[in-house]
Amino acid sequence: MPDVLVNDARVMSKGQVTIPKNIRAALGISTGDRVTFIFENGTVKVVNSAVYAMQKFQEQMKGEAQKAGFNSEDDVAEWITASRREENEE
Repeated sequence: MPDVLVNDARVMSKGQVTIPKNIRAALGISTGDRVTFIFENGTVKVVNSAVYAMQKFQEQMKGEAQKAGFNSEDDVAEWITASRREENEE
């Protein structure tokens, strides 16, 4: 897929716009999915809401695993296993 896709669409009376098929494919969205509009410095970005939410979450959580003592995937897996054991014992 190219790095830049350019397409246009007409704004209807209620402010609705049909996102062109090639843009929907590039965003990984389909019927029923949500999009997020980001207005910044006079430019609007349209992004897949699920992807955007995950990116924001990852930004917020950056460094938190190390603060909690998780230094590897094995540490996380061990914590999950221990947590599940505790739940089953209750």
